Order: sequence, then structure tokens, then C-alpha cells
Amino acid sequence: MARPDAFDYVIVGAGSAGCVLANRLTEDPSASVLLLEAGGEDDADEIRIPAAFANLFKTKRDWNYETTEQKHLGKSAYWPRAKMLGGCSSMNAMIYIRGNRADYDAWRDRFGARGWGFDDVLPYFVRAEGNTRLGGPLHGTDGPLRVEDRVFTHELTHAWVDSAVAWGLKRTDDFNGESQEGAGLYQVTCKKGRRWSAADAYLRPALTRPNLTVRTNAHVTRVLLDGTRATGVSYVDSSGERTVHADAEVLLCGGAINSPQLLMLSGIGPAEHLREHGIEVANGLPGVGQNLHDHPASPIIWTTRGTTDVIDSATPLGLVRWQLTKRGPLTSNIGEAGGFYSTVDGLAAPNMQFHVAPTLFYDNGFREPTVSGFTSATTLVDVASRGRLRLRSANPFWRPELDPAYYAEPADFEATLSALRTLIEIGRSGPLARYLDKPFLPDTHELDDDALAEHARQNTQTLYHPVGTCAMGTGDLAVVDPELRVHGVTGLRVVDASIMPVVPRGNTNAPTIMVAEKAADLIRSR
Repeated sequence: MARPDAFDYVIVGAGSAGCVLANRLTEDPSASVLLLEAGGEDDADEIRIPAAFANLFKTKRDWNYETTEQKHLGKSAYWPRAKMLGGCSSMNAMIYIRGNRADYDAWRDRFGARGWGFDDVLPYFVRAEGNTRLGGPLHGTDGPLRVEDRVFTHELTHAWVDSAVAWGLKRTDDFNGESQEGAGLYQVTCKKGRRWSAADAYLRPALTRPNLTVRTNAHVTRVLLDGTRATGVSYVDSSGERTVHADAEVLLCGGAINSPQLLMLSGIGPAEHLREHGIEVANGLPGVGQNLHDHPASPIIWTTRGTTDVIDSATPLGLVRWQLTKRGPLTSNIGEAGGFYSTVDGLAAPNMQFHVAPTLFYDNGFREPTVSGFTSATTLVDVASRGRLRLRSANPFWRPELDPAYYAEPADFEATLSALRTLIEIGRSGPLARYLDKPFLPDTHELDDDALAEHARQNTQTLYHPVGTCAMGTGDLAVVDPELRVHGVTGLRVVDASIMPVVPRGNTNAPTIMVAEKAADLIRSR
């Protein structure tokens, strides 16, 4: 006889990975699935309107994390992480980038992640993707995740691409094709001018299935263990603390912050650290919380002339236009274009990504534009620096201590400074220059090395891509094996960006969805 409140699978976190698993596992009508989400519904207008994503930061739909003070920045860094159905796919800038072939081959060859080389994971990218322009063999056209060319692209964005090509980058119309290098427009996870999140792509089509149960505002506080087997979870909702059982597996999909925190709260992690917080050690895994890293970004911004600013359409009339037509500047994802290149010769793959926006966007968009502007930003995508996550308390409602150790490795900082110089040069090249009025941030581009370094330290921020804290592999600090099973525990897997031993070169949403697509097959033993 089935136990009350028991399911075959309990999924913790309804973000990009959790939505994928909820859909794929309930394709089997005999499998019962519970999806638990600490946040609420994804029902705000700002979620649907592509250009409005930054308006969700520091709201009830954001975990609102902050790093420790960064030694090489002299400040802490704000880290938005979405707290709602769809997770960060409901709050990101919607850029569809897979990463580089070299990333996945390194997972396999350097970390023992057998079955995760590029040729192994490509079918899962293709299965997920519903691309409206690009097709096989590298792209999918009928997958649930809609990928399209943006409805609106600003003239400044086109001018930057032309100028980057004039500077020396090659032009590309597919960053996920045979070669990642070059400059071009980004494709986005949108559908006809509105965001298309993992909740739209995967969760909603599955909601009518009787074998899927979704509970929102359910904050999971620990994984229940019977010896070394995961048997369920405890969570808190409006009615108090509740317990639910998993007859097959517990699947953690909380992301690079919440998944390692939950493992530690459940007694799985660095033994000495857990004892410091009075947590009984169930499985001493020293790698839990280690290997935290992220893509740091740093801006070069100008004021503009003879053109518009995409934010000019953030008016009642612009909103009505978007509501009626799903067209116009509000369909912009702000980070409309960019490129990949290497700051030094001889690298096997690019170490730098650019993002550009036809407005002033810095400090996570909290500085309201007072003048029309254009933003370009470096993004270090081959990151050598490594930090860690630690508990501040055994209280599951306390935020953990986050230290990504930005620029701890000098090579990371040197690459960023070189790329900042490149962005200044691109601004002086080709057709973009006629639209640029004067430097805004920094307020002069005639900078010596010390002044440029100070600018980078003051203005570096996250590009919202933390990974690595439950790293996959076979080494001493690996947390999960190549089938994403937590070492030393049965019935427990981690399926999210935390399992990535190294962050991919590019935006991390598409890789996270790929991880969950592959995990679904691993769980079903396909």
C-alpha cells in the first residue's frame, strides 16, 4: 500500500532543470512526481516582457544574495537568483548560448565525467531546441525550448557588430555552430516577442498530467536520510513543516547556491564545517560547496547622439504596444549582441565574451539612465579563479556565505583589462563611432594601466552564471558521479548548474537545460 504523501520522485526546485525533469519524468504515466518550489507563480508582467527582466531584481521573486567582500574588488557583489516557477529562466536575459566544444570535452577528459563530452551532449541540446531559423545537424527545430532571432534589434547594436568586424572579429550568425568565435546578434529564448522560460517550455505542457503535483511557496529544509539512502525531504509552507517521501529518488535542482546548502543542512558535506554548525555528519563529502566560480563582467559605456535609447519605450504607450503586438523595443532582451574572442594567441578556445546593450546598463541595472547611452561589457568565460560556499548557520532560512574569489588568479584580471582596451578600440572603429558622444563610464578612455584596473575593480559585477559547487567527476572533490548521483548516498542526485566542474564559455541557461535533459535519460536508464 502506498504511503500518504509519497511519490516516486521528489524534485526540489522548479527552475530550468526542475521544469525539464518534471516534464520528462511524467512522460511515463506510471511514475508519480512532486515538484517543490520555494517561490511562487511566474505571473508578473515583468517576466513576460523581455526588456523588463532587471525590474525583477531585489523583489519577492529574487533570493537576493550577496557575496562576501571580494579581496580583489574591495566590495561585495549582488547576486540575483530567481525564486519562482521557471527559476532563472524567468528572470535572465534570454541569451541562447551552449558553450564551446572544448568545455564539455574537458568535463570528460579532465574530470572523469564519462558520457559528457560534446558529442555526447549535443543530442540533448538538439532535443531541447525549437530553433525558428537554424536547423540540423547542430540545431533542433521541434524541441520545447523556443529559440528565435529577436523581434527588435536596435540600430546601435547593428552598428556595434559592424564595428567589431571592422576591428577584426569575424561576423557570425550562429554562436552555437561549428565555430563560436566572432561577433553577431544573439538568438534568444523568446516566442514571438515574449520570454519563453523553462516553465513555458516544459512545465505548463505537463500540468494536466495526473502524475505531476506542483507545490509552490514550499521551502525545502533538509533531505531525509535512512542511513545512506535518501528517502524524502522536509519543507516549510504556510501550514508549517511537512514531510514527503520519495520511493525512487530525490532530485536536487536548486542551483549552484541552494543545492549545496541543502546538502550541508542534511549532513552531506565537509565534515569539520558541518560540525562547527552542530550538524550531524551523515556523509563527509569535502567537495560540497567548493569550486564556486562565475563569469565576471566589466563595462565600457558611452553617451550617444543622433539615435534613441531602448529604455525610451518603457512608457505606458510602449507597454500597450507590446501587449497588443508583441513588437517594438520592449521585445529587446537588452543584451542584444556580442562576440567571442581570445585576448592572447594560442588558446584552444575563446576566453572572452562581449555583451552590448543600446542603453546604460551597469550595477545590475539599478542606476536609472539619466541620458541616452550605449553599454558594452567584457565577460571572462575561461575562469581560473575558484571560491567556495559555506553555511553561516544551520538555520535553513539563513543565506549561505558566497565567495566566488573574483580575480584571485591574476590571469583573470589581466584578460579582463585587455578586453576592456579592445572594447574602447571597437567604439572608435566603424559606424558605431558616429553614434557615440562621449565616455560615460569611465568618464575618459585615456586611461593608464592603473586607472583602467581601478575602473575594473569598481565596476565588475556578476553575469549571473555561478556554477560548480556540487561538481561532477571522479576526483577527491567530486560531489556527484557522471550519472549525477551523490557520492556515498543512494536515491539522491543533483541536477543543475552546480554539477558543472567548469563553467561553459557562454550563458549558462541552455547548458543547464541540457544537463536536465540528459539526467532524465539517466534516471530512466535510457
